[in-house]
Order: sequence, then structure tokens, then C-alpha cells
Amino acid sequence: MVDDEYAMKSRSGVAGTEGEATLRMSAEEAMLKAGALQRAIFNSANFSSIATDAKGVIQIFNVGAERMLGYTAAEVVNKITPADISDPAEVITRAKALSAELATPITPGFEALVFKASRGIEDIYELTYIRKDGSRFPAVVSVTALRDAQDAIIGYLLIGTDNTARKRVEAEQSKLDQRLRDQQFYTRSLIESNIDALMTTDPAGIITDVNKQMEALTGSTRDELIGAPFKSYFTDPERAEAGIKRVLSEKKVTDYELTACARGGKQTVVSYNATTFYDRDRTLQGVFAAARDVTERKRVEAELQQAKAMAETASQAKSDFLASMSHEIRTPMNAIIGIADLLAKTPLSAEQDSYVQIFRRAGDNLLNLINDILDLSKVEASQLELERTGFSLEDLLDKVKEMVAVRAQEKGLALVCEIAPDVTPYRSGDPNRLRQVLLNLVGNAIKFTESGEVALRVGTDAASSAPDALRFTISDTGIGIPGEKLGAVFERFTQADSSTTRKYGGSGLGLTISKRLVELMGGSIRVESGVGTGSVFSFAVPLAPWAGPARRAAESAGADAELPLPPLHILLVEDSPDNRTITVAYLQDTPYRVDLAENGAVACEKFMAGRYDLVLMDRQMPVMDGMTATRAIRAWEQANQRPPTPIIALTASALKGDQEKFVAAGCTAYLTKPIKRDVLLHAIREHSTPPPDSSAPEGGRTDAILVHANPRLADLIPAFLENRRHDVAAILAALDRLDFATVESLGHGMKGAGGSFGFQPITDIGAALELAAERADGDASRRCASELASYLERVEVTSA
Repeated sequence: MVDDEYAMKSRSGVAGTEGEATLRMSAEEAMLKAGALQRAIFNSANFSSIATDAKGVIQIFNVGAERMLGYTAAEVVNKITPADISDPAEVITRAKALSAELATPITPGFEALVFKASRGIEDIYELTYIRKDGSRFPAVVSVTALRDAQDAIIGYLLIGTDNTARKRVEAEQSKLDQRLRDQQFYTRSLIESNIDALMTTDPAGIITDVNKQMEALTGSTRDELIGAPFKSYFTDPERAEAGIKRVLSEKKVTDYELTACARGGKQTVVSYNATTFYDRDRTLQGVFAAARDVTERKRVEAELQQAKAMAETASQAKSDFLASMSHEIRTPMNAIIGIADLLAKTPLSAEQDSYVQIFRRAGDNLLNLINDILDLSKVEASQLELERTGFSLEDLLDKVKEMVAVRAQEKGLALVCEIAPDVTPYRSGDPNRLRQVLLNLVGNAIKFTESGEVALRVGTDAASSAPDALRFTISDTGIGIPGEKLGAVFERFTQADSSTTRKYGGSGLGLTISKRLVELMGGSIRVESGVGTGSVFSFAVPLAPWAGPARRAAESAGADAELPLPPLHILLVEDSPDNRTITVAYLQDTPYRVDLAENGAVACEKFMAGRYDLVLMDRQMPVMDGMTATRAIRAWEQANQRPPTPIIALTASALKGDQEKFVAAGCTAYLTKPIKRDVLLHAIREHSTPPPDSSAPEGGRTDAILVHANPRLADLIPAFLENRRHDVAAILAALDRLDFATVESLGHGMKGAGGSFGFQPITDIGAALELAAERADGDASRRCASELASYLERVEVTSA
């Protein structure tokens, strides 16, 4: 008690008048009456305890008040009121609020701070205190009226606590709450602004949340959707439920299509992407799904499909048209060019010979135009496929030079063909298309050059990224091309100078086709030129080196051209009288005996009744077409265990797939009309098997099959025939274990190699064997193996 009194006195300042001392004593007495807890609070350094007199002048200022406010007791006691250390604006605001609340005017100032306490009302409020240094801090103030024994107010006790920490916590919490609200708003905005219909379900498939798009999709409100089964809003509830189960098992699904059905009956095809989602403890909460309206996409896809079908129909119509026009044009062209060739071989006057030469050149030009149009159509329709085979670069250039030499000689031009010494002569690629490009470019160079030279040079191409690329350069000393026209020379139906079309002729397709073919071979082409200085066309294409020389059928004509023609019995199947006349005329000076059949049905009858060494078969004929007749002949041969007779198709069709169709039907080879005499004779020689020689010596075998070997391949033939004998055993062993894949592979190999070595029957048997194996026809495959074994026993090779 003494200590408490001493503390009270120490904070009360210097004693004043006797009345003031009495007030202080009365305040102390009041404090004592407040009890031990209140004394402890008053003396605590953690609370500001301020006691005033009835007028509000501070009488007591404890340690806690000094620490909080920065004043010493001596600076405030008997000098100021608590209102002087409070925020004035807040005091005014409090006065107005209390005046309104209690319906009595309250003066701003100390009265506003203690008015409720003066009326016996418990009062605790927040207020901002101002420290001596001017800084501010929030405080919570509890006000108690101090009364004497007669219950008269003798002063007030204001106990304040620093509310800064709590305010800071509240501010942080407010920020967190606001941030959470912002995040929730942002998330909701994302969900609502999404173009897809979004929703979540629990693992049982019950909807737990949706966005506006889902409401629009189903025609239901959010409240109606939440708690409803997901499957209820689709035309196929079972598929919808299966989708939820699939997500739960696979963790996600992609592009899962369903048809949503709104309340109004509107149906919408949607594509769902869905995944499972979990809480922070990785406990499964359900499925999150996004549905996108794909009705428009489906419509566009249907339209695209329809457009594609129409384009394919149009493309097929174009192909059919080209095939028809090719056939219709080539058929009379065969007669035109054939008759021109036959006329050229008859005695003619100089004037007549000049007319026939014009006739022949016009026919050749028209044929070249037809071929160019067909080639361009194939390239643009991606129907032209390149082959890859070994060939001799020297032989190819020799043939190019041979084909253009006459035109160069007629104009007095020097024709140069050179291959750089470092270029490997044997290459792998498509020699036919490469030759076509070279003929186009060299032919153009000769056409537009009146004097000087045309040169074709081949060298390696160091600038190409392909290590095996060769650069072909064709230069001339001709009229040249203006610089502004260089960019147009590779366009269709375009020449650098339109007047050259009449003067020099041509369709304007050659360079276009050459460019497309070079690009198809993986290369590029360019041109440099100037008016009056000539032109240089060059292109680089990758051509891999090849190990050995190639022997192509078309290249072997010179090797066997001087061999005597064997007597053959040939069946010519052709419905056009003109073409029959021309073909028979082509074969007049040969030891070939020719029978005629005007359609496939007549051909089958004659073939089955007679014995022929070779058949020349037209394709399009009335009653029965050529391919149907060929299939019938092959079937009859197999049924009667006859070796396949060579059948050469004579066709006006030259589109993609025609060759495959002929081979599939059973044709040995095919020639495209119009056909020249030397090409026909070479084909007959290459694909025919001479009949047994009746003049064989007595000691020789009467059933032997004599084959005239190409001297260049004579050393390789024995090993080739021995390998085929091994093939027979391999085929029979494979058939015993039903391994038709091996049989097909062996047949394919024989089909490709037989004719190259001069054994056309082996090629024919190989083709038949491959076909039988494809059909898994064991009996037919064994017959083919038997035919091959019989042929190998009878074949005899002669170099004479």
C-alpha cells in the first residue's frame, strides 16, 4: 500500500493547492477502491494510464503513458487534457457521432472522450494518439469515471493500449482478404470469360460448379446445374457417364465428343477435354471438364470433305479425260506417223521426200506436245514417280547427242558433250527423266541457235549440300533471253518472246516440265542469258554412284541389232484397220508370220487353237478388251500347263498406273502408241523366245531352247542360270512350309532379272509366280516352279 501511494505521488507532479491535494488524494482513494487488478494495470508499463480531474486536466501520468507518448509526467500533469494528445479530427468526428447517437449536443474536445463514462455507460473506443515527436499510433482507450463516496464524479481514468500491432495484423489480414477476393474474382472472370463451357463434378459425376457458357449450353441456371448428374444433359447419358469414368481411370481425356441437349431441345455437338483435380493433400476432389462447341467445325469439315470429294471427282474426270484424249489422239497418230515412216522408205522424188519429211516432223511435234501435256498433268497431280536404277552416264549422253545430232548438223552447229574427268560414270537415278530434261534443254538450245555451238557439260557440284550431286550445264550461242524475261521462261505456255513461237515452234511446256522434273529429282535449275550472247541453263541433281554397268532393255538394241531375226509366229490383236495395216507393213521384211484378230474374243479363240511365239495386244477393243483377253490367255496357259507366251501390249494409254495394270493382267511388256518400226522390232526381239531350231545336229536335243547371249553378259549367264536352279529348290521348300512371302520375293527377283540377261521366259515365269504367291495359290506356284525347272533343263546358250 505504501509503495502504491509512493508511485502515485511520484507521477502526480508538484503538489498544488490544498484543494488539488485533496483531489489527488481522492483520486488515489478511488484507485484503491478500484481493486488490486486496476492498480496493477495503472502501474503497468504496457498500458498508458491517465487520470484527470473532473474538468479533464491530467493529474496522473504513469510509466506506460510516458513510454507510449514520449512525454514525462511533469510535462503534462496540470497542463493538458487527453484531448490535446488525441487526433483533433477524430475527436470532432466522435462528438458528432455521439451527438447523433445520444440525441444531445456534445462539444468536441475532452467532453467527447468521456461523455459516455460520465453517464455511467461503459465506453471503449479506438483513437489515434499523437506523440510528443508528432508521430501517431492507434490506441484502444477504456474510460472510467472516478467518483467519491457520495458518487459524485471527481475525475476520469483513461487506460490506453498501443493498437499498432493489431492494426498491422488487421491491415495485413485485410490485404490478404482483399487479395483472396481479387483472386477469386480473377478466377471467376477467367472461368466466365472462357469460350468453352466449363464445369466441375465430384467423383460420382455430380456437378459442383459451372460457368455461364455451360448454362447457355444446357439452357439451365447455375443453381439448377449444381447438384445434378452430369450425364443428364446429353443425348447419350451412358456415353457421358463413361466419359467421367474414363477420366477417373486415365486421369484425363482429350477430344471426347458428346451431344449436349438443352431444355429447349437444341442439340450441340461438343468436344470435351477433361482432367482430375485434387486438394493440397492430394485427395481426389473430382473432374474438371471443358466443352467446346464443334458444330461449326463439324460443318466446315463436312464441307471440306465434300470439297475434297468434288476435287477428287474433278481430278478423276481430268485423268479420265486425259486418258481418253491420249487414246483418241494417239490412235490416229499411230497411223499418221506409221504411214509417214513407210512412205519415207519408198522411192520418192525430191519434192515428195520434202513433203514426207514435213509430214514426219509435224507428227513428231504433235506427239511431243501430247507427251508434254501428259507429263505436266502427272507432275501437277503428284502422279509422276521416279524410278531408281543404275545407268551409264556416258551411254545416256551418247543417246542424247545421237537424238539431237541431226538437227544440229542441219543448222551447221558444233555439238559438244563433255564429262569432267573426276565424275564417276556409273550413277543411280532415273535415266529416262534425266534424258528427257537434257533433250528439252539441248533441243531448245539448238532451236534458238543459228550459228556457233551448243555444249552439254557434266561436272560435280561443290555448292550443293548433296555430296553426290552432279551439275549439268547446257550453253549455246543463240539469240539469248532479255533480262526482264528470265523469270518467266519456266512458266507454262510461255516463251521469252511470243514471236518466237511462230518462228521456232514449240508449246512453251518444255522448260516448265524440265523444272518440275529437276525439282522432283531433288535438284534446282537456273538460267543466265543476255540478248545476242546466248544462254546457259544449268541444273544440279543428286545421283549416287553405282557399282557396275547397267544393262537396260532399251540400251541393248545396238548389241543385238545385227543378230539374225528368228522366225516367229505372231498374233496381232488390233481393232483399227489402219493400225493393222501399218503393223503388218512394219513386219513385211522380217521372218515373222503374222495372224490377225480384230478383238480380244477372236484373239483368245485363235490363241487356244494355234501355237504362237508372241502376241501383240491392243488395249481398247470392242467385244473384249486387251487386258481381259490377256488374263484369259494366262488362265488358259496355266490350266493347260503351257509356258507363258510373251504378250506385248500396244496401247494409246500413257498415264500413271497403266504399266502396273498391264503387268497385273499378265502382259510381258507394253509399247505406247504411236509406235515406230525400229522400236517395235526391238521389243519383239527382246521379249520373244525363238522356236526350237529344226536344223539342229542329230546329236543335239530336239527340245532344246536356244538363246543368243549378249556377248557383254556371256561370262555372267552361267552363274545366273545356276542361281535360278537354286531358286527352284528354295521355292519348293518354301511352299512346303506355306511361306508365300519368300516365293513372292523370289518371283519378283526373277521378273526383274530374267529379261535383262536375255531370258524373257524367266521374267514371265517370275511374274506369274509373284502373282500366284500374292494370292497364296500353292498349286499355281508349284506349276510355275515346274515350268522354271523344265525351262532351265532345256535352255541352251549360244554366242552365235
